[in-house]
Amino acid sequence: MIREITGDLILQAQDFDVIVHGANCFCTMGSGIARQIRQTFPEAFEVDQQTTKGDRDKLGTLTFTQNTHPIVVNAYTQYRYGRDKMHCDYEAVKSCMQALKQQFSGKKIGMPLIGAGLAGGDWEIIFSIIQEELADEDVTIVKWEGK
Repeated sequence: MIREITGDLILQAQDFDVIVHGANCFCTMGSGIARQIRQTFPEAFEVDQQTTKGDRDKLGTLTFTQNTHPIVVNAYTQYRYGRDKMHCDYEAVKSCMQALKQQFSGKKIGMPLIGAGLAGGDWEIIFSIIQEELADEDVTIVKWEGK
């Protein structure tokens, strides 16, 4: 079941087995929720740093923390980053959601409006991908209530 709530994914992270956010392939985690995750869950940044900066093959894949609660997943849903254009790659989102299901089926998953924030993706398109790929999973979309 997929549900949407308003809140703060970082503050509510302990309510989930797994939290997932969209990441770029350049190992930055310097803005938006990625920055908050980097600060709150440094292990997520560490696993990102173990990958090759700028490696296009990361697109559509996941890295994740080990032995943490919650498990934090870096979903490589965009190649580059910036505020100049849309960086969200819908095929990468789909691949990430498939990998998320394969790796974490049966877990309670929390995520933001992945790919629709700084990455500039269309939430309606992204949400339809999530619905298609994770329909039978316990997923909560946390819409940030911040300013």
